[in-house]
Amino acid sequence: MGVHIIKMPDIGEGIAEVELVAWHVKVGDLISEDQILADVMTDKATVEIPSPVAGKVLALGGAVGQVMAVGSPVIHIEVDGAGTPADKPAAACAAAAPAKPAVVVEPPVAAAAPAKVAPVAAAIAAPARPSAAAPVAAHLRPSGEKPIASPAVRRRAWDLGIELQFVPGTGMAGRITQQDLDAYASRVGQAGSAAQADQRYAQRSAEEVIPVIGLRRKIAQKMQEAKRRIPHFTYVEEIDVTELEALRARLNAKYGKERGRLTMLPFLVRAVVLAVREFPQANARYDDDAAVVTRFDAVHLGMATQTEGGLMVPVMRHAETRDLWDCAAEVLRLSEAARSGKATREELTGSTITITSLGALGGIVSTPVINHPEVAIVGVNRMVERPMIRNGAVVARLMMNLSSSFDHRVVDGMHGAEFVQLLRGYLECPATLFVE
Repeated sequence: MGVHIIKMPDIGEGIAEVELVAWHVKVGDLISEDQILADVMTDKATVEIPSPVAGKVLALGGAVGQVMAVGSPVIHIEVDGAGTPADKPAAACAAAAPAKPAVVVEPPVAAAAPAKVAPVAAAIAAPARPSAAAPVAAHLRPSGEKPIASPAVRRRAWDLGIELQFVPGTGMAGRITQQDLDAYASRVGQAGSAAQADQRYAQRSAEEVIPVIGLRRKIAQKMQEAKRRIPHFTYVEEIDVTELEALRARLNAKYGKERGRLTMLPFLVRAVVLAVREFPQANARYDDDAAVVTRFDAVHLGMATQTEGGLMVPVMRHAETRDLWDCAAEVLRLSEAARSGKATREELTGSTITITSLGALGGIVSTPVINHPEVAIVGVNRMVERPMIRNGAVVARLMMNLSSSFDHRVVDGMHGAEFVQLLRGYLECPATLFVE
């Protein structure tokens, strides 16, 4: 038997180090050739590391959240034959001193799936009185073992007054799912309902420690860098989108079945495409190290997208070439790729200006953070019907705010305001979106 060491591969594009975000195996596992061993992340793109050999896992080379250099050992695998020639001394050393195996780092019990890299959470429970449901629960974890569950499951358990310590999990590595919670609640039934109601007011002292790793770490670094390096200013304007919404409804009624339904976003994309022709300084990137601003004729539009792991910005390439339906289809494709974790590095880089929207949660005003090294971001707030005065009469109009942020080093305040006013003109008179 020999030991085969898999090293961190060179992912390309000058990347010297990556972050280990998930293990899919543990020490002692028997693995097959081409089986996925781990996920690593670089610049928001997750890359899977497969095994080139079959064998038994002897040691893991790092912990989730660790930043590893290209070429560093990732995993030690016991294989038939001689193994990696350069690694024979390490194998001999491991055999001679079994009490001190070669850097064995046990992974967390919950390894995220490749498409959804979730934060690793460890719930540290302080002594507290048992849950009302505890007496009827047949499942109790050993002392020190923490229940694994998503934030949504934890929140729902909190609302129901159920202690997750007593809920058996059927998900990966014993993760508690919504279905597990439903099954447990149905078993508790009426017997525990009164006690559970009392539990809503029970003193709670649990704490949850969540390492900032993977996508969350990348987001934190990106946002901190953007706010540290870019002097933001935000300009908010109110827009009457009554006519635009009426046009959208008519187009969907006539073409929706055969060409797909339109949201408000493709119209805003078209407005941005037209507006940056008059204000090219908004469709640019600023290299503040070299003191160089690069303006672009092409509009590579970043689409801020919320995923289970956090915020991602897939890029719609050459938005200036797309009609409404092509734009809508590309928005849908990119958002699904981002949310499923399948977006490629090319789909997550290269944007020249970004649109961000919280949809129905858009609020009245927001202060979007610029996607460095871009110099402008257009934020969409929610639409609401309000009474407005038109021609001396009070009428109901559908109103929406745009909250847009600019890099004040590149875009002057007046030019930022004029850019947003031009967007307003296009959106309030949507026919002008199609007049060249």
